[in-house]
Amino acid sequence: MTSAEVRKRFLAFFEKRGHVILPSAPLVPENDPTVLFNTAGMQPLAPYLLGEKHPAGRRLANFQKCVRTNDIDNVGDNTHLTFFEMMGNWSLGDYFKKEAVEWSYELLTNKKDGFGLDPERLYVTCFEGDKNAPRDDESALIWRGIFKKNDIVGERIYFMSAEKNWWQPGPDGPCGPDTEMFYDLTGSLYGGMTKAEFLKAEKDQKIVEIWNDVFMEYVKKDDKVIGGLSKKNVDTGAGFERLCAVLQGKDNVFDTDIFAPVMTVAKTLASDPRRERIISDHIRAAVFMIADGVIPSNTDRGYILRRIIRRMVFNTDAKKLKSGPIESLVGILAGSYEKIYPNIASQKKFIIDEIKKESEKFANALEHGMREFEKISKADISGSSAFTLFSSYGFPIDLTVELAKAKGVKVDRPGFDAEFKKHQTLSRAGAEQKFKGGLGDTSEMSVRYHTATHLLHQALRDVLGTHVTQRGSNITPERLRFDFTHTAKMTDEEKKKVEDIVNSKIKIALPVKEIILPRAEAEKTGALHFFDDKYGDQISIYYIGGSLGSAYSKEFCGGPHVSNTRELGTFKIQKEEAVSVGVRRIKAILL
Repeated sequence: MTSAEVRKRFLAFFEKRGHVILPSAPLVPENDPTVLFNTAGMQPLAPYLLGEKHPAGRRLANFQKCVRTNDIDNVGDNTHLTFFEMMGNWSLGDYFKKEAVEWSYELLTNKKDGFGLDPERLYVTCFEGDKNAPRDDESALIWRGIFKKNDIVGERIYFMSAEKNWWQPGPDGPCGPDTEMFYDLTGSLYGGMTKAEFLKAEKDQKIVEIWNDVFMEYVKKDDKVIGGLSKKNVDTGAGFERLCAVLQGKDNVFDTDIFAPVMTVAKTLASDPRRERIISDHIRAAVFMIADGVIPSNTDRGYILRRIIRRMVFNTDAKKLKSGPIESLVGILAGSYEKIYPNIASQKKFIIDEIKKESEKFANALEHGMREFEKISKADISGSSAFTLFSSYGFPIDLTVELAKAKGVKVDRPGFDAEFKKHQTLSRAGAEQKFKGGLGDTSEMSVRYHTATHLLHQALRDVLGTHVTQRGSNITPERLRFDFTHTAKMTDEEKKKVEDIVNSKIKIALPVKEIILPRAEAEKTGALHFFDDKYGDQISIYYIGGSLGSAYSKEFCGGPHVSNTRELGTFKIQKEEAVSVGVRRIKAILL
């Protein structure tokens, strides 16, 4: 079964059962500073799992783009990836364990509209219970009924600890037990297994997890269950790439049709199978990250991207990537995902250029950094020396560790982490002092784009309605990106009206002024504000045109801004697109 068919069957299966199909949210979470990337299918839905009403309804399904780097050192084995897609379906206070488990079994084993897997090769785990919650006998009972009805004999239901069969996003929030489904890859484990045999088979990768049903029925505070959710939710799903490997009879994700074209190019760049896999995984991750607005840097998301690109380059035999392979790899991915994620194809040149620039930087850094490495690696490497390699020569820490291991010396990783954390803290403090508004920098162009964003926000409300509210923004010296609430694609006429309004406000040279007021007084002015937790007791309001009472635009904002709209130039919308259900995105430039 091709990956395209897997995707089609999954979505059709749940659409037939009353689920609304959602587009994937971007990799970068919207207005969530607690995480760098979306790491699970449920993450963009967290507010709705806590009780907020979802505009699309109570039954949802989708494919969600995810990035996880906690297991980056394992990439190259059969199953681990940095970028992957999670396929999932959700019930928001609607159906619960019975329907979820029965549909999971049906989806996995039904040959007509499911995946047609052999039910005799299926095994499941359930939560064994602990001080937070009782044993999940209900799920186990449902499974026993399914296996009995389908004449599947032998021991194949195992109770596991919270470490394996309990889900929670962190110490606080919705949580609950889960039941996981495993599949025998060998076809030789018929008739059931003891728990010890099951654990050994999993360790030996003879069986792999292919599906997971999470039952969110509790709430945790400070890592302790404090009660039950008012509405019980279901979050089910699986890693798309792993499931495709099983359905295509492969023992690893890299031999599937998802990776085959990329692996063909990777084989020309590295002579070691593990390195070929790392290159294939990392180029895909880099492409998706850049397409969703991440740029290589030394902090946060940019550092993760930089690390992935440099790790990819380091795993080539030549320790460098020429233009040809980069263009081929990005082109392959743009073509493969053109209908699913068209933002890759539309930004292909930009993605290629960013990867080229970063790989060239690394090639130069590697040449100089290796000389420094040779100096400091005559004995174990201190945390500060490892950080110097990172900050001055661009060596990701895992590269330093890998090189040190080859020389038989150790790296003080905790010491490096401490230096890195100190560096981040200083960088953030400096940025906050320089610019409370949160732009990437305070260059002249960024400040101009910041003011243009305020005009755009009000113009959208003028044209589309006052339901339009800001959901996020990203400003660079090259462009602005603005996310806002709206349920429909903007027409060409609507986009033209917005452009005309913004340009008219620029043309009549409106003054841009700031006033600082106590919060209670600021709120009475009617100035727009949507992220209350980031404002203090004294509020800075920027207003454009006239007095505060008659201004065209007024918002809570930390600045900075231009002093007059005539400084902006000509405003031009480049693109308007969907971000998630009910959220749209505009990218625009100033000419």
